[in-house]
Amino acid sequence: MKEWGGRVNISYEIERLIQYGLYKGLINEYDVIYTRNRILEFLNLNEIDEVRVEGEKLESSKPILENIMSWALRNGVLVSEDITYKDLFDARLMACITPKPSEVINKFNELYDIDRALATDYYYNLSKNTNYIRIDRIEQDLKWTTSTPYGCLDITINLSKPEKDPKAIAAAKTISSFIYPKCLLCKENEGYAGRINHPGRGNHRIIPLTLKQESWYFQYSPYSYYNEHCIVLKGKHEPMRISKETFKRLMDFVEQFPHYFIGSNADLPIVGGSILSHDHFQGGKYEFAMANAEIEKNFTTEGILGVTVGRVKWPMSVIRIEGKDKNDVVKAAEYIREKWDNYSDEAVGLISQSNGIPHNTVTPIARMKNKKFQMDLTLRNNRTSEEYPDGIFHPHRELHHIKKENIGLIEVMGLAVLPARLNRELKKLEKYLIDRDKIDEIDKDEELIKHRSWCIELLNKYSSICPSDVDGIIKREVGLVFLKVLEDCGVFKRNEKGEAAFDRFMNSL
Repeated sequence: MKEWGGRVNISYEIERLIQYGLYKGLINEYDVIYTRNRILEFLNLNEIDEVRVEGEKLESSKPILENIMSWALRNGVLVSEDITYKDLFDARLMACITPKPSEVINKFNELYDIDRALATDYYYNLSKNTNYIRIDRIEQDLKWTTSTPYGCLDITINLSKPEKDPKAIAAAKTISSFIYPKCLLCKENEGYAGRINHPGRGNHRIIPLTLKQESWYFQYSPYSYYNEHCIVLKGKHEPMRISKETFKRLMDFVEQFPHYFIGSNADLPIVGGSILSHDHFQGGKYEFAMANAEIEKNFTTEGILGVTVGRVKWPMSVIRIEGKDKNDVVKAAEYIREKWDNYSDEAVGLISQSNGIPHNTVTPIARMKNKKFQMDLTLRNNRTSEEYPDGIFHPHRELHHIKKENIGLIEVMGLAVLPARLNRELKKLEKYLIDRDKIDEIDKDEELIKHRSWCIELLNKYSSICPSDVDGIIKREVGLVFLKVLEDCGVFKRNEKGEAAFDRFMNSL
């Protein structure tokens, strides 16, 4: 092997990448020459040395990509070692060995006709093997569960999304605004090279679907928060809106993919998702605590036929509809949504609109269970007040040290997606819990001041905390804070007054 800048080494890594593509089934033997030349073009090389790479089962592309990027940085092909530039670079490089959209779609449909799970397995593995889903980063996320009266809540500290370098942020501000693709969800992202303020998607493929006789697309999230975390996006760039059509689309999806759940964020600010400008759903092959939560009270009403309706035992306010006929479930869901949109109960601070601006909406989740269609409707309200400027039914200020972001679909179902800062802050908190005499020193740390009240609360709760127990205690208590977050977001509180108010709404149907 010559020194790292030598042509032989880059030739070797190029051949390894080709062998990786062959081993993972991304290309076949007839694609080798073509693929090699595409890589040479991308790396600004005119020739390559003959190198033999045989007998190596390459399970991950990461070491190959890192070696090629090291060479590219030394040779001026990669302009910066900042993570933003490296991500753009390796997505374009992996595009050289990613199958064409038509090949992926044809293979998916072929497998779908045999077994639907085979089709999604193929597509999920493809998305990982092309490095579109960055498994190496997802594995860095911290994950645990916390037992509660409502089941085991999932807790994740999200370390997958890398923090951008300040230079990259500054560079992004200097470039002109673009209208293509219109957003991160548009179908036009497929194969897009990317730019400093938009991720590269050369290694991204999407699957066309028909939902309610409309054009939709199926893809996976590049930063999976749970198993087979998928996104279903509308072909047209249109804003999110919860309606009867939404429920029809959700039912169509679970009928086509009964091994997946699917849901939609609410369509109003504060209680909605991060992207309200493009209609989309999220789903996957994962069973959240909400899906296993029991019905604690059933209701009957003349306006709802052919289904069962009940209140779910959950920290937020959830109604479950279940039936054998998807059309009956859709009708019931729309009947309840229409009633909820205009429902007020000032005794519990619930006002449906202010000056014509709506506050009520729902977060719907659909699934198949025991060969029946299920639809969970989580009742939401986005009203604010002087006391709660961030939202009356939003995480309250005393919980912001752990979670202050919007509570969207994923959190509603029982999975906390917590900010990366907590990984560092919770580690630093350990010494104050172990040695309680140092608690006053916490004020000297600007990062930890926001946790002071919580830390004192834990010291009062536990008479002593030893080093071997502190990590487990912190994780459990973070989970219990998340439970309080969900309770804050419930429009009908989990107490006698709140449950009576919930009953009033159900009896009004």
